[in-house]
Amino acid sequence: MASIPKKVVERFTKTVPKFQKVLQIAKDRDVNESDTVAILTDILGAVLGYDKYIEVTSELAIRSTYCDLALRVEDKVQFLIEAKAIGIDLKETHMKQACDYGANHGVQWVVLTNGIEWKVYRIRFEQPINFDLVCTFDFLALNPRSEKDQEFLFLLTKEGLGKNARDDFYEKAQSVNRYVIGNLMLADPVLSVVRRELRKLADGMKIDVAEIESIVRTQVLKREIVEGEEAEAAQSRVSKFYRKGTTPRQSKKPQKPQSSVAPPVPEESVTDRLLREAEQEETSQQSPGAYSSGASDGPTGKAQE
Repeated sequence: MASIPKKVVERFTKTVPKFQKVLQIAKDRDVNESDTVAILTDILGAVLGYDKYIEVTSELAIRSTYCDLALRVEDKVQFLIEAKAIGIDLKETHMKQACDYGANHGVQWVVLTNGIEWKVYRIRFEQPINFDLVCTFDFLALNPRSEKDQEFLFLLTKEGLGKNARDDFYEKAQSVNRYVIGNLMLADPVLSVVRRELRKLADGMKIDVAEIESIVRTQVLKREIVEGEEAEAAQSRVSKFYRKGTTPRQSKKPQKPQSSVAPPVPEESVTDRLLREAEQEETSQQSPGAYSSGASDGPTGKAQE
């Protein structure tokens, strides 16, 4: 995983707690989808580093409909974002809808979120179209000082685009998982090492590789690790690795900085409004009443006779 620039880490540390507060207020008030999208737009700008006036758009048409948000950098759509109201639980139908948008527009990276729960998908343009869940995280549970949580955020940042952060994260997720590790254990080179060590342990006893494979497959590994679509994909990946070896990925050229355009003066955002209203409520609860609960004095402040 590419190293995260210090300025990005500092930005996470400064802005994530603010938006955790905003999202909690929005959740308590059960705000609608429109307000959720407005908060997401602010997160994309303040936390993830995009220019929300230039690089974040809700005007991307896909087959006569519009996706909620798209991140366009240098005239190329980098992410599609399908947003749901903050009180809506994300479901499989929402996931398919989001990935269909990406497939129809030729965008490989798709995000499904209700502001709190975030799911990042990478589409595989094959027949039939398929997709992988790259990562999922709860924004309210993020610790901006945690390296693991910083990685989740960085793969979505503008700075991460130039450092291949999302591809590196995906490569790691595809390589370091139980299916790949399980099928690596069944590969001939690994079985040969196990056989060699067993012969040392058993004072040169004759042990067959096929026998070791059978034990590993049927008694060591769970059935789901060696059967099913994910297991087959892992087996294919491992076989290809030993057949051809690895091919270094070409690094991408760094993104050119976006030309400076003066943004319009915005009205009060949903984020600022929620924070302001919450502060006003806290202040009103802490302020004493206008009148004391004791006996009333007359207009001049003297007790009435």
